[in-house]
Amino acid sequence: MAPAADPARAPATDAAAALLGRLVERGVRHIVVSPGSRSQSLALVSAELERRGDVRLHVRVDERVAGFTALGIGRESGMPAVVVCTSGTAAANLLPAALEAHHAGVPLLLLTADRPPELRGVGANQTTRQPGMFAPSMRFEADLPVPERVDADGTDDQSAMLRRVADDAVAAALGEGTRAAGPVHLNLPFREPLAGSLPDWLGAAASPSTVPVPAEPVETSGALYQGGGGIGEADLPTDAEEDPVALERGPRTVVVAGADAGPAAEELAHAGGWPLIAEIVSGARFGRNLVHGYRELVADPELGGRIERAIVFGHPTLSREVVALLSRPALEVLAVRGPGEPLNLNGATIAVDAVAVDGRLDREWLGQWLRASRAASIDLSPAAPDADGLASAVPRERLGAIAGELEVIRAPLDRAGLVDAVWRATWPHDRLVFASSRLVRVADRVLGGKKVPVHANRGLAGIDGTIATGTGIAVASQAGGAPGVTRVLAGDLAVLHDVGALLLPPAEDEPRIQVIVGNDGGGTIFDELEAAAVADARDLDRVLYTPHTVRLEELARAYGWEYRCVTTRAALDQVLTAPVGGRQVVEVPLAR
Repeated sequence: MAPAADPARAPATDAAAALLGRLVERGVRHIVVSPGSRSQSLALVSAELERRGDVRLHVRVDERVAGFTALGIGRESGMPAVVVCTSGTAAANLLPAALEAHHAGVPLLLLTADRPPELRGVGANQTTRQPGMFAPSMRFEADLPVPERVDADGTDDQSAMLRRVADDAVAAALGEGTRAAGPVHLNLPFREPLAGSLPDWLGAAASPSTVPVPAEPVETSGALYQGGGGIGEADLPTDAEEDPVALERGPRTVVVAGADAGPAAEELAHAGGWPLIAEIVSGARFGRNLVHGYRELVADPELGGRIERAIVFGHPTLSREVVALLSRPALEVLAVRGPGEPLNLNGATIAVDAVAVDGRLDREWLGQWLRASRAASIDLSPAAPDADGLASAVPRERLGAIAGELEVIRAPLDRAGLVDAVWRATWPHDRLVFASSRLVRVADRVLGGKKVPVHANRGLAGIDGTIATGTGIAVASQAGGAPGVTRVLAGDLAVLHDVGALLLPPAEDEPRIQVIVGNDGGGTIFDELEAAAVADARDLDRVLYTPHTVRLEELARAYGWEYRCVTTRAALDQVLTAPVGGRQVVEVPLAR
């Protein structure tokens, strides 16, 4: 005989328990919740899972912040974080993070609560057509049936279907069946009551072999579980293994490492004896074949003009010179498939899974690049003290040395000094996050090689969500007491665009994070655009530079962040090397 139904139970809560419980079984460890009425069952089940120690729960009042926080967690951990939100514009605010996840190949699970289907398109409150809202960018999407009944023991058809959906969702987010990980959207319509007591079976492990799965989709009030949508095989081919493409070393070849390329780019450049053109956000900016000052060298007819083949990892976005190179119709371009959108700038790029090299090393080709690289490298180290002068018994020599030392210490920071200081202070146990600001381009121009974990949202290269992404990276990288500091290097407009991400609940553990703000009073990146040469200066300031007078100290302290303002290299080095116990905003005033 079936147990008597509990009048305090609600179908919405049982459905949330079945879905979230299975996601936890599949390895999900982070849930980001934005509060809302229609999503309350999902939120309350998430809180219970946190209480049991099954997940880490992150509460964000702004859905856009929630989306990018989950994106940062997925970037760092490689596993999708769940985002829970209510219906209407709440769901729409997840679009920027979803697009970045799609273009950068980051796993992400979006759970949007909704009104039942009969309320769509009839003027019901807080109701829009959420199914398909993100369709062009999804690896998988489903508009689920409305839960109609409570589940006595967690094994009925409704719970079985939700567990199957959870399995499909995690697999799709991780890129199974496609070439890349990415975002998944599950739309969850609920009828009242929207919350009830938690089922006793929540958290009881259920494997696919023990959970009955109906042979046909479960139909409820005309709504069917609909899988698929968004990315098809023509866009992202299946994950069938292919043999590495064997390449002769002969043609004059360069390896290009764009965003998220990873160490494989450096490994291939080393194995092939080829120059390595690695962006600062590539994760491959190290090794003996690294090319410094690559922009000018790629544009040089004697070097870049003689390139016959380019092998590309990741998503190159930081220089027009590399984009122009990869757009040459006659250039042989091989793009190694990675997490993001397939590359084909010249219309004839060949996508490959891996590359093997053979043949004789062209030492002259590599040597030409490395000699030019040494000549183009920039040493940004502060001047060494005049030890002889400081130790001199001659007053004039000693005073001159002291004056020179004070001049170095008091020199105001510029952009190159700022990025160099942050780069030098960051080590393999840290994380460095670049905003899509002017500073990332400066860093790409002047910084040398170093093997440190670097993140940047270069899938679409927007300035939105930078602090939230950095926070997600921090909480994921510091899980389990792992050491390190996450540093977010951003311009002032990128910080102001995502200022809501400074708000963290007092009940949550503070990550060790420094938001380092190069504040030049507006968007000076636009000073380098074509408009700067032709537009009226007043118009340029009004609509592009967008000057502001925000007092970052008051803003930071209002959100509970420690604030430091530094104007010299010595002061910045001190802040960056001191122990970090929580959240810091470090402001560095810069000239326009």
